[in-house]
Amino acid sequence: MEPGTIILIIIIAVIAILVLRIIGAYNAFVRFRNMVDEAFSTMDVYLKKRYDLVPNLVETVKGYAAHESDTLEKVVKARNFATSATSIEDRAQGEDLLSGALRNLFALSEAYPDLKANTNFLDLQKQLQRIEEDIANSRKQYNSVVREFNTRIEVFPGNIIAGIFNFTKRPLFEVKDEQHREAVRVEF
Repeated sequence: MEPGTIILIIIIAVIAILVLRIIGAYNAFVRFRNMVDEAFSTMDVYLKKRYDLVPNLVETVKGYAAHESDTLEKVVKARNFATSATSIEDRAQGEDLLSGALRNLFALSEAYPDLKANTNFLDLQKQLQRIEEDIANSRKQYNSVVREFNTRIEVFPGNIIAGIFNFTKRPLFEVKDEQHREAVRVEF
């Protein structure tokens, strides 16, 4: 073979390897993007269950502590804010507000022994506790997948491929406010 032919074969082989690497990296980004979307959808299911539970809690408490309307209104407003959020950052902020409002609602129940003894209220507390555990687990899964996706976007050569194909970092679903870092306390 002539030296020119050998050089041409080497150039074609290098280009083919680069194209295959680009295709592999692109496909990996697509897989991770889909995993992020799936993880968020799973978390969203649990968040919606929680949102659906809140009106029942408010109605139950309202029967025993109707004059505590300020606390009840804060719970409803926080729920509405969280359900109407359009971005992940707003959703996380709404979740912070809702967790704080629910914490206040359960603290309020301490002042009403009849409410604490109400079987419907106790059942709603148990449901909320299960949902809170599911939310925590799904949030952990979502954040793990997002961390991996974001890392792939930031490291070389993934950052080049991500830039070419417009893959952007996704936000973590974090609790921002220190006072809301505690889990909603549910007592039986």
